[in-house]
Amino acid sequence: MPDRPVIIVTGCSSGIGAHCARALKTDGWRVFATVRKPEDRAALEADGLEALTLDYRDGATITAAVGEIASRTGGRIDALFNNGAYGQVGAVEDLPTAALRAQFETNLFGPHELARQVIPYMRRQGHGRIVQCSSILGVVSYRYRGAYAASKFALEGLSITLRMELEGTGIHVSLIEPGPIASRFTANALAHLKDTIDLDSSPHAQSYRRQLARLEGRGTVNRFKLGPEAVYKALKHALTARRPRPHYPVTVPARQAMLLKRLLPSALFYRLMGKVE
Repeated sequence: MPDRPVIIVTGCSSGIGAHCARALKTDGWRVFATVRKPEDRAALEADGLEALTLDYRDGATITAAVGEIASRTGGRIDALFNNGAYGQVGAVEDLPTAALRAQFETNLFGPHELARQVIPYMRRQGHGRIVQCSSILGVVSYRYRGAYAASKFALEGLSITLRMELEGTGIHVSLIEPGPIASRFTANALAHLKDTIDLDSSPHAQSYRRQLARLEGRGTVNRFKLGPEAVYKALKHALTARRPRPHYPVTVPARQAMLLKRLLPSALFYRLMGKVE
């Protein structure tokens, strides 16, 4: 089916990316699903997806992937879903600067480079959709999520600026801002926490122990956590609506946090958010 619209979806080894890539294929898209590890391609290819290796931290893989996709499609790229990311947990005073740089490399610089490389194709064809998977933590922040929140706050600012700069080109930019979604995100965050933070010597050691209990599944279960299909519902609207929205909050906690930030005095709002771990 040569007339199928073409989309690139990153971070497809599991979770949101894996679900959305498969759902998009079912809905008639030609999906190029990217993963960081080559061994993760097989499961996607078994489901009929065109899988490629792309590591946000390695610009050469971004260029190679875009070039390969353009070669296969004759230069057609209708949409990009920048979904790949990870969460670095840790108090700001405990974060090595190298860990902060690594967080931005994956969550901001890589998505920016990929968007830059697909925009010329979209300009030539006169249309396109760029959807960035941000987070409610790109709008509000809370303790021990400083690195991740900073990267998503930056993604929000960059993306809204890009949206304004592309006005009138036929290229639309939207942000999806999920709250708690069932995925491997938490397990990956746990690994990064243990790898980068000296947990025992930190003044936040007691809080870290509570964090570890939650991340390891021994804490309270979040009853508001949804499956990745909730993100796909927002993604589908952002890709197909005549006037896609700039922001798509997903889950009740995300919508509540946005509302409270607008309604409450700043001091009260930050005090409430400061109680969240």
